[in-house]
Amino acid sequence: MKTKVIALDFGMKRTGIAISDEMKMIASGLKTVETRNLMQELKKIIKEESVDTVVVGQPKHIDGKPMQLEKNILYFIEDVQALFPSLVIKRIDERFTSKMAFQTMIDSGLKKKQRQNKGLVDEISATIILQNYLQYI
Repeated sequence: MKTKVIALDFGMKRTGIAISDEMKMIASGLKTVETRNLMQELKKIIKEESVDTVVVGQPKHIDGKPMQLEKNILYFIEDVQALFPSLVIKRIDERFTSKMAFQTMIDSGLKKKQRQNKGLVDEISATIILQNYLQYI
């Protein structure tokens, strides 16, 4: 059975989710969910989409030190691994992905009002995180 990879741009309020194709070559934005609903959404996606790997962005300051959000992410990863022991969890540096996502929105011609959609920025950020990961596997 072919499996897929998903990536998360984890945030305190919202989390962007992206998914790969079965060949694990192309990353596509899937959705943005409220972080408080993330676990139930993740359960559904992992089962429906045959996911074997989750890539979680690793927020760091420019100097490489972890951001405060990292503690919440580590707790979340523990919960995911407890629920899905066979799931592979990878981490990837997510510095600058939000800026890259915003620039992508500008480059694609989205109007200012559309660019203010923070959920879309999170989803595009997750897509960038996933595409970066897919380039190295």
